[in-house]
Amino acid sequence: MNESRERIRREREREKNTYTSPRLALRRVLLLAEGRQFREAAAILSRLGPGVLQTVASELPIDLLVEALPHSAHLIETLLNRLISLEVNPRPDVQCEAIAWRLVGLLGADQSSGLRARTARLASSLVHYTPDARDAIDARRRQLDAAVQGLGTHGLTADATGSLISLHVAMKNELQRHVDVYKQALHKLEELSPVTVTQDPAASSHQRLLALSHADVERRLIDNKSLLTIVDKPALRQLPTLVDALAARVESDKAVLACIGQIKRSDPTLDLNDTRPVAGVLMTYSRGCAAVLGQMCEEEPASSDATTPRSTDSASDGYHSDSDDSNQHPDRSKLVSQYAAVWSRAADETIPALSALEQLRHTPHLKYKIVFSVVVLSFRAVISLRDRRLSEMKTLLGVEPGSSDPSVARLMAAATRVLQSTAHNFPLGDAERTVINQVVSTLREYPCLSSCSALHALAAAACRAAWPLCLHSPPLRIDTDFTPVVMNPEKHVRFTPEGREGRDRRSDLIKSFVWPALMDGNRCVFRAVVLT
Repeated sequence: MNESRERIRREREREKNTYTSPRLALRRVLLLAEGRQFREAAAILSRLGPGVLQTVASELPIDLLVEALPHSAHLIETLLNRLISLEVNPRPDVQCEAIAWRLVGLLGADQSSGLRARTARLASSLVHYTPDARDAIDARRRQLDAAVQGLGTHGLTADATGSLISLHVAMKNELQRHVDVYKQALHKLEELSPVTVTQDPAASSHQRLLALSHADVERRLIDNKSLLTIVDKPALRQLPTLVDALAARVESDKAVLACIGQIKRSDPTLDLNDTRPVAGVLMTYSRGCAAVLGQMCEEEPASSDATTPRSTDSASDGYHSDSDDSNQHPDRSKLVSQYAAVWSRAADETIPALSALEQLRHTPHLKYKIVFSVVVLSFRAVISLRDRRLSEMKTLLGVEPGSSDPSVARLMAAATRVLQSTAHNFPLGDAERTVINQVVSTLREYPCLSSCSALHALAAAACRAAWPLCLHSPPLRIDTDFTPVVMNPEKHVRFTPEGREGRDRRSDLIKSFVWPALMDGNRCVFRAVVLT
């Protein structure tokens, strides 16, 4: 018995000492990990010197630890934190992408607070070790969301008569109409060929054309008009739209299968049988991406270069924008400038893009109402998100609703400051999707809006601009007074579409609002844009 106790004591003494042999340290860590004693293994890693730690990290089978997540989270977190704190260079490859994607899969399937608590510190360590991890996950989340959205583009389409039918049937009918019309046109051209095909080329010279008689011009008009009547039919103009719709459907399905392929490669155990909806799989991993992004933002301290503002055009990719001033406490002028930049994006990109949509050409003023709705809904969405996050924190801490305790007020103020400090990278995907879904569901008779990348980009930029505005103390808000009928130079500025410069400037009567004013208290800091 005494010998056994002495052996255990010597073993513990040995473990208290720093390992100097990488081979012994690696062997001990592997033995503990195989026995699922991950905290004991983490304790050994925490005592290793830089050289030994670098060797152990390079030879450690990270893939086995990834499979053991979330139980091995503390061990992997300790490894990453030690490599960071000891400034090991070059940093070993610890398969950060595999770790991140494993966290995505876990948190996508299980949103319980217990799992989130076990993985939060690992997500924070991961983004410190590999700063690009957050951008990679955010890009994957947007890719998954776009794929889910693409699944909904395969509905019925309108044919030339306005009826809703299958795209394949619409294309069959359209092509048959083309065949019939082309046959008629060919027959007509055959009738005209004795006159046109055998005509002397010299007869088409400028001098001969100027010498035509009234009867010649009249005959030529009749011939060309009869041919034009055959080929220029409104019913024949739908084919390019149908082809574009078909191309969009092909691309959306390719995106879905590409996302599923990525998921299967990162998670070979995923069961994708013939009956499981792929949308559920995509949405599960999208939720996981959002959860991991939230954890990365929660624990990440301000970086050393946080006072360097980003360019407002640094991330205008068409589905999601992170262009925001990265100061922890941006002043009012920078916030107003960002709000103005979003309006510039709307005027330069979104409105022209909406004007180019075939379905909106018969309602020229609808595009202005859509742009206006996007910015108003963006403010509502981020304010709701802010209140929800603060409420969740109070619920987590057991604070009674309506409590007037001064400590609760201090807690809310501190939480708001945290949100302000992370405003430039706080995940706003939920707010963006809420805005787009509300616009699309309200205007469901215009399905083209759901695939308009410029509209998605505007929603992302508007939410990103509205988020720090609603966190400012006191918050800056958009003016909701849309009742004025006459322009006020202090609060309104005229927006003149192309081709209407003269007529619009003769009136100061407000026809509609295109962009709301931004208010700092009772002071207008950005004038509303209106149509007169």
